[in-house]
Amino acid sequence: MMRLVAVSGSVAIAALLGGIWYATSGPSSADKFAQCRTGAVAGGAGTIGGPFELINGRGETVTDADVITEPSLVYFGYTFCPDICPFDVARNSLAVDELAEGGRSVTPVFISIDPKRDTPEVVADFSANNHEKMIGLTGTAEQVKAASQAYRTYYKAQEAEDDYYLVDHSTFTYLVMPEEGFVEYFRREVTPEQMAEKVACFMDAK
Repeated sequence: MMRLVAVSGSVAIAALLGGIWYATSGPSSADKFAQCRTGAVAGGAGTIGGPFELINGRGETVTDADVITEPSLVYFGYTFCPDICPFDVARNSLAVDELAEGGRSVTPVFISIDPKRDTPEVVADFSANNHEKMIGLTGTAEQVKAASQAYRTYYKAQEAEDDYYLVDHSTFTYLVMPEEGFVEYFRREVTPEQMAEKVACFMDAK
């Protein structure tokens, strides 16, 4: 229960600091994705996401252009996470599989916010064990911080004298499209079926 409270608090802080909330006004009629949205992102979708430079599972430096080559579900977490991340990553993978059954190709992307422990080899193994298409990314502390700030996520490692620390973090999953950038985010209570349906809407509206 204490762990869930800590994570919930982090999510609330992330929403407050990052401004990731839905305005009460409806989406603009000029928005080609209007039928897919439930509201308008405060400040506009363009205020979330953007360029990043990270390191993939092969130890190669890659940019957002190298990674986001098709509609992608981007999640910030860490491999040592005992409960939240495994659930969210599995949910995203199931949504990708459901979309594939409908003929839609989507890539799950995992960005570590724990570069101290999550080396390229670690994120490569984690990704391969979760989904054959999953791209695992890590980086230097500075690279990870820059990517997190671009997507307005929150994370903070708990103080510990050993390597068995936990990291409080926000738990949003972001739908990012090559030509559009960020278009939608999903909270963790969204089911694989609901996520797949919403992603399909955005893909079909292109």
